[in-house]
Amino acid sequence: MSGTPWTTAGRPERVGGAVMSPGPGAAPDRGDRGEDLGGPGPEDLVRASRAAGVRDERVLEALRGVQRADFVPRAEAVSAYLDVPVPLPHGQVTTQPSLVALMVEALGLTGGERVLEIGTGYGFQTAVLARLAREVVSVERLPDLAGRARRRLTRAGIGNVSVTAADGTLGVPGQAPYDAVVVSAAFPEVPEPLVEQLRVGGRLVQPIGPGGREQVCLYERTPGGLALRRTVVPARFVRLYGAHGYPPGTAS
Repeated sequence: MSGTPWTTAGRPERVGGAVMSPGPGAAPDRGDRGEDLGGPGPEDLVRASRAAGVRDERVLEALRGVQRADFVPRAEAVSAYLDVPVPLPHGQVTTQPSLVALMVEALGLTGGERVLEIGTGYGFQTAVLARLAREVVSVERLPDLAGRARRRLTRAGIGNVSVTAADGTLGVPGQAPYDAVVVSAAFPEVPEPLVEQLRVGGRLVQPIGPGGREQVCLYERTPGGLALRRTVVPARFVRLYGAHGYPPGTAS
């Protein structure tokens, strides 16, 4: 799970699910809880997201309220409040925070939604979504990452989230329909089970492409099927694996 933007027409590159812009040097070690030692903090991620084009104040306030240091590996705590992706186990990376904000903003959440998230990682985007929606159902294909995300979300006191270790391309039909779906990995098309589990009028955001050079797209479910509404941002993401994605083990 991850995304970063790629450079186009002079714009900064976003990676692992978000735009990857040149950031400041490494911040001082803030520890696992993100305590303020005079270095960067959540407000720096808010400023980076504003600079990337995010305007929804609810999204910015949610970003402000989540300690990213709680959702990155301990060894990466120095980079928690820089607008960059950080590495996770199994060759995964987190989505860049400003890209998280752009994707979440595109969902147009108002507070009463049930959201399906594909690609939990360590749970940072999950925590942001939980501040904006009634309920978040998150799916992570790697069981150890799912377990770590659950523990981190619990420690952060976030209770309106469930994390399942499973094939995300199948969604979670037992809890459908969803008002919004966000996919944090790339495939050339939206998996059909995710379309079927999205209610009519619901929104879906996914990076569309082969993995490594995508367009993050916003769709709406209509009575006739899925309709493309706009392109959110160009970015680079890892591939989406599963029964309705790339076969596991397929090289990018």
